[in-house]
Amino acid sequence: MIRRKWAGVLLVLALLGAACTGGGNEKGSPGQSGGVNQRGFRIVVVTHGQASDPFWSIVANGVEAAAADEAVTAEYRAPGTFDMVAMAQLIDAAVASKPDGLIVSIPDADALGPSIRKAVSAGIPVISINSGSDVFEKLGVLVHIGQTEEVAGQLAGQRMKDAGVTKAICVNQEVGNVALDLRCKGFSEGLGFKAEVVPVDLNDPGGITQSIASKIQSDPSIDGILTLGPTASTPAIQALQQAGQLGKIKLATFDLSTDVLNAIDKGDMLFAIDQAQYLQGYLAIVFMTQYLATGAVALGSADRVVLTGPQFVTKDNAADVIKFTDEGVR
Repeated sequence: MIRRKWAGVLLVLALLGAACTGGGNEKGSPGQSGGVNQRGFRIVVVTHGQASDPFWSIVANGVEAAAADEAVTAEYRAPGTFDMVAMAQLIDAAVASKPDGLIVSIPDADALGPSIRKAVSAGIPVISINSGSDVFEKLGVLVHIGQTEEVAGQLAGQRMKDAGVTKAICVNQEVGNVALDLRCKGFSEGLGFKAEVVPVDLNDPGGITQSIASKIQSDPSIDGILTLGPTASTPAIQALQQAGQLGKIKLATFDLSTDVLNAIDKGDMLFAIDQAQYLQGYLAIVFMTQYLATGAVALGSADRVVLTGPQFVTKDNAADVIKFTDEGVR
């Protein structure tokens, strides 16, 4: 199933590349699906992650680059913290401003669903990215760009199991984000046993370090740790360093950072799951622009999920990826 979806993504990207190459002379022609018509499009992007966050800054970079390439206006908005009430208000404000298109992440469909449905009812096309692969369709969203979180968690669990892990914890830095819950759920399924979920606060890295240190000190049988993002993985590295367990307890994470890639390259971390968030921001703008210009939308596969992950970064390729992370595109 995953292989079929990737085939769909590759086909979509190939078609987009062919369109960009073959249609270059038509870009500035009035009345055609490019240049002049597209410059008037205004697309609002509302996610649950601030552009200042290392992960979401890369999403924002993709949005900005695609907006420049497609000659459209894109506005990136997010609450100051993980706050579903504030995010719903941002979506409502975006809808009230009557954009041509709306791009959203959906970490909590119950909290955000009414606001997203308002956009759809108002005739504003919506594309979802990052979170929401399991719920976007019932909200009337055109297509989802990201990864299927439970499957990604299962693959992480399988790799940990193959590495000999027999007792593990799943560190959740954003409790209430359904996508992260699915990662932990899939992790347990892949391991074949229940991994304890350790809730932490992404805004308190020192507290995360202390929580993980306390957990491994109180239970020496823990031999595997999965974090769900760089905001938790860097404190986890510090906790293991302090305990003298770095490289001994198997550590892996979702998403990339320079700290993560250096740790993998040194052999201190087993792997990272990359969902290519730059592509999520970039492709969402491209897909929305093409939909607004032509009425066609890239579907990726039969279930309308365009996969950008999971992609695994290991010791074999970490050094090659570091420069792209430094450039803000991965």
